[in-house]
Amino acid sequence: MQRLDISVHRWAWREKLRRAAWQIVWHTLGLWGPRRFSRFRVALLRAFGAQVGKSCLICRGVKILMPWNLEIGDFVAIAEGVDIYNFAPVRIGSQSCISQRAWLCTGTHDYRQPAFPLVWRPITIGSSVWIAAEAFLHPGTTVCTGAVVGARSVASGRLAEWTIYAGNPARPIKVRCILEGGTQTRDPTLYHRLESEQSSTEFLFEEVADPNDEAR
Repeated sequence: MQRLDISVHRWAWREKLRRAAWQIVWHTLGLWGPRRFSRFRVALLRAFGAQVGKSCLICRGVKILMPWNLEIGDFVAIAEGVDIYNFAPVRIGSQSCISQRAWLCTGTHDYRQPAFPLVWRPITIGSSVWIAAEAFLHPGTTVCTGAVVGARSVASGRLAEWTIYAGNPARPIKVRCILEGGTQTRDPTLYHRLESEQSSTEFLFEEVADPNDEAR
């Protein structure tokens, strides 16, 4: 069998220097400190090319591979220990929350080739989304507006809007309801959209709960 060097990806020198400079600055100045240092961390991210909206919270211990591949909307919270492994762009919509130690992973290896070359696909997270603690998002994942990914879930593909997902692999378990004036509301078309987007209609009728069940 042919012996292949699979230890490194062939980056240009300019890219290597930019990444090295970022890692030195972030590990020295941005990785530590209490939450009230968030504005300073945001300033560092912007200085290295990240697009960060207003009133965002970036906590200590957050790892960001390439800030120039990061776009964050307004009022976004990224909690302690989140890992944004963004060889490809990661976009996070406004009013979304990424909880502790969640991993947004855009990179993987092509196992179909002997040298396991590094490949990557972007991750898109819509507005009003919650990625709960220690959840894992595969390369190419799109989490649509209002969706929730449960703690330690493993998500891939397109996750429907206003839907709660959990498990490994992450599956829809119920529609997310929003309280308006103390009353639960829901979009009656969500069930039809869920049914059309999943491969198993039987699973949806068995597992997607009625939002009013909790009140009974």
